Amino acid sequence: MSLFTLSRLRCGAAIAVLALLGACTPAKPTLRIDQDQRANFNAYRTYSYVEPAGTDASGYSTLVTQHFKDAIDTEMAARGFRKVAEDADLLVNFNANTVEKTDVHTSPSMFFEPSLGYYAYRRGLYLGLGSPFYGPEINTVRYHVGTANIEVIDARQKRVVWEGVAEGRLSREAMKQPQQAITDTVRQLFTRFPGRAAGSV
Repeated sequence: MSLFTLSRLRCGAAIAVLALLGACTPAKPTLRIDQDQRANFNAYRTYSYVEPAGTDASGYSTLVTQHFKDAIDTEMAARGFRKVAEDADLLVNFNANTVEKTDVHTSPSMFFEPSLGYYAYRRGLYLGLGSPFYGPEINTVRYHVGTANIEVIDARQKRVVWEGVAEGRLSREAMKQPQQAITDTVRQLFTRFPGRAAGSV
């Protein structure tokens, strides 16, 4: 097999890998739910938010905070809960965090000539009499992992009665459109929320 053919195969394989990575969709986030088994969720009627929320910056409310509230309001209303300004049965708090992670993988790789040494003058144009050179190929992948949690608190007892946590790898689309990512995450967490408001159908 000629060097030109080998080079074309290697380039073709690299393009195929890039195309595959670009087409990949992120896995669904991992959900963790915990709740107080003593709490009667069907006895609650109203809710309000803890102020300041976990996603607020110093002295002001962020857009992320508003995205969370909009999504939570939708889910709570769908379950018959009514938002009030004071004396709520439940308090809701939430937080989110994004961290960058790095994975380093090594795999065997074939190359044609060392970059230095006596035979460097060949510039990879042709092989010598020996076998091709093999060495490790190091691939570094950087990505973002997001964690979001929602806490529902019994306002009178000052005790968390339900918590939902979602953690997963963030796609580029999620980074560009955080509102939709937050809405989707809140919706998934609330599929595991127990009960409906007292008196709701």
